[in-house]
Amino acid sequence: MLSSYNATPLLQDHLLNSAREHGQKIALVCMKQRVSYAELDARSNALANTLIAAGVERGDRVIVFADNTVETVVSFWAVLKANAVVSVVNPLTKSDKLAYLLQDCQPTALITDQHLYSVFATPVQQCAYLKKVIVSGTIDDDRLGTIPHAQRWDNALATSDGTAPPKRKCIDIDLAAIIYTSGSTGDPKGVMLTHRNMLTACESLTTYLELRDDEVILCALPLAFDYGLYQMIMAFRAGARLVLERSFTFPAQILNTMVEEGVTGLPGVPTIFSILAEFKSLRDYDLSRIRYVTNTAAALPLKHILILRDLFPGARIYSMYGLTECKRCTYLPPKDIDRKPLSVGIAIPNTEMWIVDDDGNKVPPDTVGQLVIRGATVMRGYWGKPEATAKKLKPGPLPGEFVLYTGDYCKMDEEGYLYFVARMDDVIKSRGEKVAPKEVEHVLMNIPGVREAAVIGVPDDILGQAVKAFVTPEDGVTLTEKQIQRECQARLENFMVPKYVAIVANLPKTDTGKIKKTGLS
Repeated sequence: MLSSYNATPLLQDHLLNSAREHGQKIALVCMKQRVSYAELDARSNALANTLIAAGVERGDRVIVFADNTVETVVSFWAVLKANAVVSVVNPLTKSDKLAYLLQDCQPTALITDQHLYSVFATPVQQCAYLKKVIVSGTIDDDRLGTIPHAQRWDNALATSDGTAPPKRKCIDIDLAAIIYTSGSTGDPKGVMLTHRNMLTACESLTTYLELRDDEVILCALPLAFDYGLYQMIMAFRAGARLVLERSFTFPAQILNTMVEEGVTGLPGVPTIFSILAEFKSLRDYDLSRIRYVTNTAAALPLKHILILRDLFPGARIYSMYGLTECKRCTYLPPKDIDRKPLSVGIAIPNTEMWIVDDDGNKVPPDTVGQLVIRGATVMRGYWGKPEATAKKLKPGPLPGEFVLYTGDYCKMDEEGYLYFVARMDDVIKSRGEKVAPKEVEHVLMNIPGVREAAVIGVPDDILGQAVKAFVTPEDGVTLTEKQIQRECQARLENFMVPKYVAIVANLPKTDTGKIKKTGLS
């Protein structure tokens, strides 16, 4: 049997180590609750022992269907301690999608909250794999009685010993988590990540972000989203404090919390940065302790870079790029943001990348092709989907290895800095030319008065596909279709200029705050 502390490191060791070294330190602040590392460790031990007693075994899947709460944090670590595989599912998920996920990963247990009863009740009743359903919050006996194998959260913790976790059975190549993709182009796919995948990613991220044990990290991103989930993992690895919010819907309330807690790290997405930029009384809040700000996906528009510099003059600004299948690919060192503002940076530590053409051959610098990633962060594959896995994981340059074909068009300059061009599925083919929506969106975002922009291709009898832009004006600004087209004509090649422009009050968003192009037409 493996020792708890002398075996190969596993992901839960981040919590175990910090609990030993910083036991009484506040690890988590969430909805006015303040929880120490020792308390998190004890609660997750108790829950892990309850899961084991219910029949959860090594390699079993456990779904955590809940908001950003203390219970979700405890559950994540408890599942790992129970030698199982954790899958955090966004609480905005609808019943039909939840039913699909339950059927897909066949979980042995589900941990959820009573306010989601109307969503989970029917799918749970129809799921034959569940041996335990743990429900937090206040739920009446009648409702609880309709759920097979149900138990209240408080009872689940009270009936098991929290002094020690269950016996350790996993090694670092075992699965730690399944993170589901959005499913915007079909059924969601479960990205399988091992302990080694996630430990490597966390080590790399904390290294280039220069995280310290006195960090106070705000997370208003869903824990079901890998960008949000890793804020917690990194904080606990560093022995830092995580300030967890459900969303950025009430900015004044969150800003007060940031000041009170002395937040030093602000991970965000463009939606959050736009909210901050338009928040009239932002200057009334002392945010001088913020040391770093991060953004993921494509490069930050120059407008957002200038806004963040103005709002947080003493902070390091990181533009980053990644995908769930390998967590993070690149980061732009803050010192390079003026020199290469449109780049998403260099490969993260312990990762290699290159660009290939349609035949899989490496291309010269400044040539657009598909990005390939090699490293220990690359996923094991998609859960239960060998054909989809084979399209992403292909033989690498060394015998016996597989590397990740990202499905993203990118280019790399002579210094090895990456430039995101487009998702391969998003490329617009117009007049026989390929148009990268991101390139047009960068131009749109730098037009004065534009708050948000999205570009898609729409069917056209003559062009094949026409470029259509959706533009959201800043408050109090009036924009016209002709004005937008004139600005684009001055900065873009003719075939890239939007044939159609729609001025809209808002753009549809995903659960993680990104613009949802599948909602545009």
